[in-house]
Amino acid sequence: MLTRLHADHAPAVLAFELANRAYFAAAVGDRGDEFFERYADRHRALLAEQEAGVCVFYLLTAEDGPVLGRFNLYDLQDGVAALGYRVAQHVAGRGVATAAVQELCRLAAARHGLRALRAAAADENAASRKVLVKAGFVPTGPAGPTDVGGKPGTWYRRDLTPHPPERV
Repeated sequence: MLTRLHADHAPAVLAFELANRAYFAAAVGDRGDEFFERYADRHRALLAEQEAGVCVFYLLTAEDGPVLGRFNLYDLQDGVAALGYRVAQHVAGRGVATAAVQELCRLAAARHGLRALRAAAADENAASRKVLVKAGFVPTGPAGPTDVGGKPGTWYRRDLTPHPPERV
């Protein structure tokens, strides 16, 4: 189940990012030491963006508490948002990301009133491309290096089934 990001999540998210740093860096580039050293500031900034309504951040957590993945909707505008996600290395390849992306698509329509989602994946990231396709996204064109961590990639899109917004 996806949980909306809140202030109390900062230590768990930082632990998730640190535990998976090398794994993520291989796919999308390293965030750099400053990201980790100043994570508390970054977390507060994310919460401010979420409060302003331009982004929505979700976590997937294990029953015993550790973060298994981050699933983000950003640049919400005119009923469309960009999707970004990352899952812990130890759960990769088990359908966790696909299920969470499918759930986020449902939430995007039902809770946030979105009509479509876009996502970019590096061409060399076969796992991420597979998640998107399994979750109903279709390729729409090339993604530039600034879209996917300095690597060539592809943009994908999924139109969402309209739902009346849920109350949060």
